[in-house]
Amino acid sequence: MTPSIVIAPMTAAHADDVLRIYQHGIDEGNATFETAAPSWDVFDAGKLPEHRFVALDPAKPAVLGYVVVSANSKRACYAGVVEISVYVDPAARGRGVGNRLLSALIASTEAAGVWTINAGIFPENTASLALHERHGFRVLGRQERIGKTAAGVWRDVVLLERRSPIVE
Repeated sequence: MTPSIVIAPMTAAHADDVLRIYQHGIDEGNATFETAAPSWDVFDAGKLPEHRFVALDPAKPAVLGYVVVSANSKRACYAGVVEISVYVDPAARGRGVGNRLLSALIASTEAAGVWTINAGIFPENTASLALHERHGFRVLGRQERIGKTAAGVWRDVVLLERRSPIVE
C-alpha cells in the first residue's frame, strides 16, 4: 500500500476524473454493461452522497480511483443494503488504491448501519473478484447470460455480498 494515497469524500470537483476512469472501465469491457459514462448529474443522482470516496495522490491533482454505492431498493426493509462500484485508473493499479477505497467504504457504511454490500462482477474481472473477497465479500452465485453487451454478446455476472459483522 502506498502511504501517499489520500482517501477523500467525492465531490463535483472530481467529476471529470471520475467519469474518465469510469469510461476507461467501460472501454476495457470487463467492468459494466454500460457503453458510455453518463453526465455528472446522472451519475451523481444515482449514488448515495454519504458513501462516495476518491483516492488522491497529493503529488498529482488527478483522481486515482473511486468507490460509490447506490441503494439496492427504495423499500424500507432494504435500507441497510447497498450495491458497490469501485474503479481504479489503470495507471494507478497495483498501488493499493482499491484496498484503501474499499476499507473507507466499509467503515463508512458500517458507521451508517448498512448491513449488506452487494456486488455484481464479470467473472473475467479476476482482480476485482479478488479485491472484494479480500474485504470479506463472499460469492453467492453466478447469473448466467444475464445481459448482452452492445455487440450482442451474452455475459455472466458473479454475485457477491459482504455482511457486516458489526451491524445487526
